[in-house]
Amino acid sequence: MTIDLNSELLNHLANGTYQEGDRLPAISELATLLGISSGKLREQLEVARTLGLVEVRPKTGIRVLPYDFEATLHTGLFYALARDPGNFEPFGMLRNHVEAAYWQEAVALLTAEDLADLQAMVDSAWQKLRGEPVQIPHAEHRQLHLTIYRRLENPFVLGVLEAYWAAYEAVGLDLYNDYRYLEEVWRYHEEMVHAVMQGDYDAGYKALIEHAGLLHRRPAMSPSRPLRVEETA
Repeated sequence: MTIDLNSELLNHLANGTYQEGDRLPAISELATLLGISSGKLREQLEVARTLGLVEVRPKTGIRVLPYDFEATLHTGLFYALARDPGNFEPFGMLRNHVEAAYWQEAVALLTAEDLADLQAMVDSAWQKLRGEPVQIPHAEHRQLHLTIYRRLENPFVLGVLEAYWAAYEAVGLDLYNDYRYLEEVWRYHEEMVHAVMQGDYDAGYKALIEHAGLLHRRPAMSPSRPLRVEETA
């Protein structure tokens, strides 16, 4: 079955035999091959670049990138957030449902190395929260969730989850929060990881669902309540 993508270039990429890293012909040659003008090809290249399908560099030319659903989602999602940051909430609900739906499958695929990584993230987060000065363990938060699902061979699930964290940072949820809220978040994370390490996936699932509801109870960020912390990479 052939699907028309309304773009000579996208049709060429989708129906061709290109592999990750392959170089496309020069613009003039490619335009002739596709039967379109160089100007039209440049327009289509910009669309392909925005979708994360190719990279265009002066010295290396045009190269095919590996398919990344998050790159495809990114522009549309960020446009929605720019129009109304409140769009983060329904997208966050979608992400929560995706995590819940794939929990059992994802945790069953985790390796001993993955479990050790998850425990190290929990330990690092508590060190930051209990240290002087207090630091937000955002990197650990993001990586913990993505690590749980990283063995899934489903680019669409992973794309949604990765796009969620890009949006989370874009709307500023990674910057600061109420200390008691952060403690509660990491108690759930600790419970999730402990349950998975014990092979009790149902208990981990229960902690995940309860944890997902925390964002809706997150204290509003205001001058009177923010936690003064140092942001770390």
